[in-house]
Formats: sequence, C-alpha cells, structure tokens
Amino acid sequence: MTRIVVLGGSFGGLTAALELRRLLGKEAEVTVISDDDKFTYLPSLPWLIMGWRRPDDITLGVDEILKPEGISFIREAARGVDPDKSKVTTASTEISYDYLVISTGPYLSFDEIPGLGPEKGHTDCTFTLDHAIKTGQTWKHILENPGPVVIGSAQMVSCFGPSYELAFEMHAELKRRKLRHKVPLIYLTSEPYLGHMGVAGMGNSKRFFEDEFADKEIKTIVNQAIEEVTPEEIRLKDGSKIPFKLAMIAPPFKGVPAVAPLGNPRGFIPVDKNYRHTKYRNIFTIGVAMAIAPPEPTPVPVGVPKTGFMTVKMAKTASAAIFSDIKGSAPPPQSELEVICLMDMGNSAALMKASPVLPPRQQSYTKKGIWAKWLKVSFEKYFLWKMKHGISNLP
Repeated sequence: MTRIVVLGGSFGGLTAALELRRLLGKEAEVTVISDDDKFTYLPSLPWLIMGWRRPDDITLGVDEILKPEGISFIREAARGVDPDKSKVTTASTEISYDYLVISTGPYLSFDEIPGLGPEKGHTDCTFTLDHAIKTGQTWKHILENPGPVVIGSAQMVSCFGPSYELAFEMHAELKRRKLRHKVPLIYLTSEPYLGHMGVAGMGNSKRFFEDEFADKEIKTIVNQAIEEVTPEEIRLKDGSKIPFKLAMIAPPFKGVPAVAPLGNPRGFIPVDKNYRHTKYRNIFTIGVAMAIAPPEPTPVPVGVPKTGFMTVKMAKTASAAIFSDIKGSAPPPQSELEVICLMDMGNSAALMKASPVLPPRQQSYTKKGIWAKWLKVSFEKYFLWKMKHGISNLP
C-alpha cells in the first residue's frame, strides 16, 4: 500500500489529503501531520478582529474532517524531513512515506525586526487564530481610548490582502461609531506603490487603492522598510518615526524550519508546474511553502502571495500528479496559476483577478461592488460546509 504523508492541516493540506483519498481510495494510506487540531477559515480573521465573527464561526476540528474519510491525523509539529530516507520526524515518532506533500504555510519571522510581533514585540498580527484574537482585544481598547492606528506590511511579506481589508474595515467601523475623527489611520507598506500586492498590481489596482484611500483619508506610506518597533512608535530605515496605539503589521515570511532545508535561502521550496520538488521526485509542495520568484525587483523586497484559492488549486494538481505516478498514467496537463481574491471593504468589497498570477497576463482587474461583499460572505459559508463534509472535488 502506498504511504502518503501530508504536512499541514489548513487549506492545502486538508484538500490534498481528501483529494488523494478520493482518487486512490483504499490503495493509499494517507496521514496528516499538524500541530493545530483546528482548521481555521483564514480569510475571515479580519472579521474576527473587528468583532464580526467568533472563533467557533470560522473553525472546524481537523480530526472531525479526516476521520470519516479514513485519513489518519497526528497532532504534532514536524521536526524535520529526511528526503533521502523518505522519513518525517516529530517529537515522538518517525513516519516513513512513499510520497510527501508539504503544505506548512509560512514561518512568521518576527525576529527579523526588533520589537515586531505580539509575543516578544509591540505589534499585532492577523495570520493565526490566536494572533487575531489578541488583535481583536487591542482593537477594543482603541474603541474605548482612541488613538493612531498603523496597518500594513513589513519588508519580505508575501500576503498583503488582510492588511488592506483591515484598513477599510476599521474606517467603516469607526465611522459607524462616530469615532473616525479621533483615530488617524495610516497604511504603511513595503510595496513600491499601493495595490502592488507582490504581483506588480492587478489591472487598475494602483489607481483603485489610491482613490479609495484618499476618499477615506487613510494616510499612506509606501516603499518603506521597518528598522525597529518600540512600545510607542515604528522606526523606519529612512529615519522617520510613526507613533501608534495599535500597529497591525504583517511580518516577514520564511519557510517553516522543519522543511526549510529543502528550499532556497529563505526556506521556500522550488517546484515544477505540478508542484513536484525539482530534486526529490516523491516530494510535492503547495501553498506558501513553495517558491515563486517575484515578477520584478522592488526597492524594498516583497514576496509573491499564495492565496487560499491558489493553494487549493495547487493541492488538486499535486494530488492528480501523485495519482498518475501511482497508476502509471500521463500526468495532468500543466496550467497557469491564477488568483481570484474577494477583498472586504467594510461597507462594500472588491473582486480582484490576475490570470496568470504574474504578468504579462491574459486578464487582470479590480472591481468594486456590494455584490462582491455578498460573494465573500457566501463563499465563507460554502467553503466551511465543503470542508466539514470532507468534499474536495467541488470548486
């Protein structure tokens, strides 16, 4: 029986495990390894910060998803991978594999910038459930005792969407509470211009964000790297300082230490068009863990985002490639990776699309409308329903 190990229990890991079970049935033994026993619908974490969702609204038990499908779950962090011996080690065991799927997400590298982060530093974050809960508590303090708020992304960030969403959502909520005039909103980013998003923009995204931020009087500071953060201010490498009462800053991304040796200097893993490791034929990598070269050099370095939409497509492609390997059939046709993103804007939303994800493209645009808000709310409910019932083959 073929032994397949999947590292990670979020969008990519769960989709890959479910898809492999669907494709291979009892011909494969599928095991998921993750130190988190909850699946969190990450796109809704900004809503949780704002108090518009509760943790129970956007989380599911990983074992409750996998057990009915006959997929084993080990709740431990991977400590390392031996690609030559095809083994994964955890704190308590060693697991052999015939195929390995890596979907470990990012290592949030707060320690690259002194004073950054919610544990050892002075800033908040929105990339994990625990971090979002803590940020929500800081947001409540702002509503009780208003002051300047800085939102944005440090150098080497590979995900910009949640920061943009929070800027719009905080503006809308402050206006609703008649507090907007008491809370200066500042958007600080390593992007060379607003709407760059790490992908050289999406259609008219530069003009779109410049107009929206100007209309909402959200001050912007672009093309900046952070030197350090103190309890009261962000100090930039150009010598300027930004005071804050709440600073929600996305940290630099790196590869997770357990798998980083398989990758480039920042730990992101090189793959081919089917997400197979360029050296080890039985290792596949999907989502944030895989390497994508930026489309252009930028004055302050930024990474390329890998959204949940992209990660699910990667998981299905990698699963099909493993299936074809086992069956001795032709691999799946290679297709260009594209991105579709629904960005909440408080009282509205925007649909952003880039196909393929990096330029030059067949299609690229940013469009705003209340219909996009309805789509975002509906998709949240749909995806949680799909995961709860272990359905991987639906869009």
